[in-house]
Amino acid sequence: MKRERQKEILKLIHGNEIETQEELAEKLREKGFHVTQATVSRDIRELKLMKVAGEHGKQRYALLQNHKPGTAGRYVRVLQEACQSVSTAGNLIVVKTAAGMAMAAAAALDEINWDEIVGCIAGDNTIFCALRTDEDADHVAERLKDLLHMAG
Repeated sequence: MKRERQKEILKLIHGNEIETQEELAEKLREKGFHVTQATVSRDIRELKLMKVAGEHGKQRYALLQNHKPGTAGRYVRVLQEACQSVSTAGNLIVVKTAAGMAMAAAAALDEINWDEIVGCIAGDNTIFCALRTDEDADHVAERLKDLLHMAG
């Protein structure tokens, strides 16, 4: 039952902009799954779903592009361990990392595959991420801070 439910979750988030656990639970109930919010929360953690920007500026659940369940968490952990600060400069995001960690963190950012990020360049402890617009830089910096549990 769990495997079928998690397959359905992946279908639902792929075809819909689901913003909350409650919304996801309701969609699952409509499909015949008897779930609680706690069950949905566990499934989200196990599938390593992330909130990403959806249409109209709302957040939605998504599985990282081109990755199987379970790999998303690795990239997030690399970023959480490496990154110390995130700031913007025009259409750039500047990420400061622990010494020697910038290359790994930049690779993780590239693997996350956020559409707004054009590319990343890493030194020893600094990453420059080029974004399409200044607004994209501000938005992605906030998403990254949320992902890293950093204060705005």
